[in-house]
Amino acid sequence: MNAEDPNPAATPTPCEDIQGDGRWMSLHQRFVSDSKDKEPDVLFVGDSLIQLMHQFGIWRQLFSPLHALNFGVGGDATQHVLWRLSNGELDNISPKVNPGFVHSNGSISHQDMYDYLHLTPRGYQAVCEPLHAQLKSMLDEPSEN
Repeated sequence: MNAEDPNPAATPTPCEDIQGDGRWMSLHQRFVSDSKDKEPDVLFVGDSLIQLMHQFGIWRQLFSPLHALNFGVGGDATQHVLWRLSNGELDNISPKVNPGFVHSNGSISHQDMYDYLHLTPRGYQAVCEPLHAQLKSMLDEPSEN
């Protein structure tokens, strides 16, 4: 929790490595690397619903031609996406579109309970702020065309 908002979802936090295999951090590092090596027109950021889009034909049909990157991680909560976004995943890319998405996926952890009991928009706005700043900076840059 931070001083501005007692809601745990508003505080960027890396995901706890419950399995002990470093999977979440490995995915984050791959996303940071992809953001340096690729030039996406579309960036998807979020949880398992975003991550699973890769498995469907609609991804290959509609999004692959758009040079889309998928930065979805199964089980991510708002605070995890916040941490990823503030730790390098947006630093080297300038996508034309960034549809971020985080949802509860039907499970509630002890960190999420505050959100469900005391609905405040601050935790969810915190996810949008880094995305908004990135998009705003892209719009403020002069066009190269």
